[in-house]
Amino acid sequence: MAFKPLHDRVLVRRVESDAKTKGGLIIPETAKEKPAEGEIVATGDGARKDSGELIELSVKAGDRVLFGKWSGTEVTLDGEELLIMKESDILGVIA
Repeated sequence: MAFKPLHDRVLVRRVESDAKTKGGLIIPETAKEKPAEGEIVATGDGARKDSGELIELSVKAGDRVLFGKWSGTEVTLDGEELLIMKESDILGVIA
């Protein structure tokens, strides 16, 4: 894939959640919520201060992150559904 986000934006692939509950119940596709967890696919170079100095991003490709339920813009690249969002929409990195 030849896509690089600009500035402080990141490209995220959603991580699919389990189809079963802890109790063993199977969750049908129609009842599933879109997961708010994903993996960073690509990042921009970072934001710029008014002085022109580059502020590097805190995340990098391969990081697993949590983000807000309504964060980002859904896009389809090479037949895969991905999200483009600002770094500030990311709530945290999963260690």
